[in-house]
Amino acid sequence: MRILLRSLMAFALAISVAAPLTAQVQTEVPPVIPGAKPVTVEHIKIHGKSLEGNLEGDAVDRDVIVFLPPSYNKDKHRRYPVVYALHGYSIGAEQWTHEIHVPQTIEGAFAQGAREMIVVLPDSKTVHNGSMYSSSVTTGDFENFIAHDVVAYIDAHYRTLPSRLSRGLVGHSMGGYGASRIGMKHADVFGSLYIMSPCCMSARPAGPVNADLEKQLEAVKTPEDSASLPFFARAQLATAAAWSPDPKNPPLYLDLPFKDGVAQQEVLAKWAANAPLDFIDQHIDNLRRYRAIGIDVGDEDGLRFDTIKLHEVLDKYGIANSFEIYHGTHTSAVADRFQNHVMPFFSKNLCFDAACK
Repeated sequence: MRILLRSLMAFALAISVAAPLTAQVQTEVPPVIPGAKPVTVEHIKIHGKSLEGNLEGDAVDRDVIVFLPPSYNKDKHRRYPVVYALHGYSIGAEQWTHEIHVPQTIEGAFAQGAREMIVVLPDSKTVHNGSMYSSSVTTGDFENFIAHDVVAYIDAHYRTLPSRLSRGLVGHSMGGYGASRIGMKHADVFGSLYIMSPCCMSARPAGPVNADLEKQLEAVKTPEDSASLPFFARAQLATAAAWSPDPKNPPLYLDLPFKDGVAQQEVLAKWAANAPLDFIDQHIDNLRRYRAIGIDVGDEDGLRFDTIKLHEVLDKYGIANSFEIYHGTHTSAVADRFQNHVMPFFSKNLCFDAACK
């Protein structure tokens, strides 16, 4: 009996070796750039119509952090492209600001020549620590929360360039999965895509049924029970809530990939159906629409193998993409990457002209 997904295990390993799971991951901080001008930071809430009625009781009004460029409050007639940046599993938007060291890295990127843009960090943390940026009656439809609710709110309340060519989507780890998934399905919303160390890209069976893990998960009845679980067990619940929801299975409203020591093949099939490397072939025309696609991963990151496969699939179809394996673990260089690679990538590839359609 084989019930777990190697990609999920690699994801858990990549995170767990980086830092204690209950602590803030420490990442390398790029040096402060002399003369960098300050950005304006706004903490707002956005109502997620796509999240209404979710069975898990996850918040419908979500925290969102908005970074406005130095000139935003001075040039009242200027409009800006927007980059939407998705955080990883086990953290929220606030925690991710510390991992990628914003606003410092945004200010540093601008000081080094990146063109000014708005950067938006939406929070997608759930009861079990992560939404997988997926569509589920249990967690709510986080895929459309990002692609529609957040984008519509930002366009309505800030001076944006409301064109797909002026919108970028980036994510790291679970956020990299989200950028892949949402990017493949919503090329009508975003024009450039950057995928950082994505998790959960392929579904591959591994290992026999773990009786202890099964017992742990079946004992979970409340959010407090979930919070006491170790990383991998909790990630299993998050995955099940996102990919195998069950409105007739309270109190968690999800189906696990095992029951009474037996692998549940129907559940595993649902999980496999949510693996981007399994459904990418159905979205090639969408991927061709992007002005640019960037992908990176650390050479010590357990997720590098599937990240390489993603790059190879795009190459096979002749879809241009920049790809880099840099020196680092899953999290060590993420702040440097954000300042010195992600922001310049969008500076080069987003449209800064109101005539863009």
